[in-house]
Amino acid sequence: MESAIINWSNKEVLDLLRKDKISGPVIEICRIHDIDGQCLLSFVDRDFYESPFDHIKLGERKRFILLVKKLQKNNRTAMFELGLCDDLLLSNPSTNINFLGTNLSHLSYNLHNKLPSEMYTKKTECVSTYTPEAKASRLRPEIWKTAIALGYVFLVTWVTAVVMVIVHDKVPDMKKYPPLPDLFLDNVPHIPWAFDMCEITGSFLMAIWLLVLVFHKHRFIILRRFFALAGTVFLLRCFTMLITSLSVPGSHLKCEPRSYPPADDLTVWGRRLRQAYDIWSGAGMSVRGVRTCGDYMFSGHTVALTLLNFFITEYTPRNLYLLHIITWVMNMFGIFFILAAHEHYSIDVFIAFYITSRLFLYYHTLSNNQALMQNDSSRTRIWFPLLSFFESEVDGIVPNDYEGPVAILINLKLWLLQLAAEVKESAMAKAAGTKLQEGAAMGEYSVVKLVDGIKRNLSIVEEYKNSRQRLVTTDKNVQACLLDEFPDAEFRRRTIPDLPIDPILQDFTRDPTLDFNSPPSPNIRKKFN
Repeated sequence: MESAIINWSNKEVLDLLRKDKISGPVIEICRIHDIDGQCLLSFVDRDFYESPFDHIKLGERKRFILLVKKLQKNNRTAMFELGLCDDLLLSNPSTNINFLGTNLSHLSYNLHNKLPSEMYTKKTECVSTYTPEAKASRLRPEIWKTAIALGYVFLVTWVTAVVMVIVHDKVPDMKKYPPLPDLFLDNVPHIPWAFDMCEITGSFLMAIWLLVLVFHKHRFIILRRFFALAGTVFLLRCFTMLITSLSVPGSHLKCEPRSYPPADDLTVWGRRLRQAYDIWSGAGMSVRGVRTCGDYMFSGHTVALTLLNFFITEYTPRNLYLLHIITWVMNMFGIFFILAAHEHYSIDVFIAFYITSRLFLYYHTLSNNQALMQNDSSRTRIWFPLLSFFESEVDGIVPNDYEGPVAILINLKLWLLQLAAEVKESAMAKAAGTKLQEGAAMGEYSVVKLVDGIKRNLSIVEEYKNSRQRLVTTDKNVQACLLDEFPDAEFRRRTIPDLPIDPILQDFTRDPTLDFNSPPSPNIRKKFN
């Protein structure tokens, strides 16, 4: 049987599944996708959880997994012949669903290049030579999500500017609270131009990052990630600045609370919002005239430098060692310039670098391993709501694919044409909707007119009934008056000739040819005319 399974056809596989009472949906999938004996032996764990097996019931999937694993365990020689095993000495009895490779190979950032069996010290495991592909299979730009991320970072930076104004007004008195002891600041002299050099370094990193965004094929995805991480880190910085006010780190700084002329609270807050706008529009950079105090825990400049460095090294090819070295050197020198300028305590810079780097790694580890997110999606949505929302359509690692200027122009042209088509379609749909509304209004008007006509007809019918009733009543009254005028006995004795006859009818009544049972003749009609 060990060698015969290699030669199994799809029909024999289906017979086996029916024999083991595997459910109909699984059998139908194996029939449609032409699963033969070799395919069964080459199944890996993630095949059971991806399309087309991702919609079957849990019990059906588990029974199919157990059957396949049993076949693989009983046909080790056949697997070795197919190159699915490196060794026939499979002495480890604990070998289970993981011996062909598993989704756990995605646990680490670069672990997809290794197999779980390579972690074992004993080479007694059945090792699959199949290397799981961890790159994403679907990468939609989702520009609307990027726009939401941009709005998020704008909102957070505005809140940060307002908080910076507040903490500046409550900065501790420099005479009462001198600078705190600091291992680095106490041993490095103050360099006046160092902080400007830090911001220039950050500007160079920003220029490199913009070039990466321009030529990267998946620019909207990585830009969305940049906005999400930057907004989250700076939002966390707002809380740390408000919670504790540290004393001014250097005596060269002229920091004191702003004094506001006597005015109501609304006027004071208006001035604060004006100052917050100056900070926000100047991006908090001293080279643009922004000077603040009290916003020490933690360093916003360090956050910006570290984020730019990490995103550049992550979304550029691994073989660009020189570029990566340059960005790391610029990051470290930027941090050094912050400390040399005595603008922050060492703890401010250290905490900023640690929080930024950890959040970057957490975000990318989870976004690159969708299997982990799916297995614990509820907790992921609670602790990482932005990650769950922004990465819902990304199922793996974003490849570093780049486009040339010609491809960028072509894609831009196609995007503009698609946008124009969508706008035209939207305008047509709007026009159709307007016409539909007009038609509905006309129909409503017609219905109203119809109802009014029906009401008028009903009123005429009712009036006719009332008139008829009045005529019947009048006729009865006339008859009653005649009966009152001529008693019954006298009325019965009198004949028609005895009754008074109108002169006009005298000739008519004397005509012997008169027949009351036939229509009047033309001569009689002329008499009446």
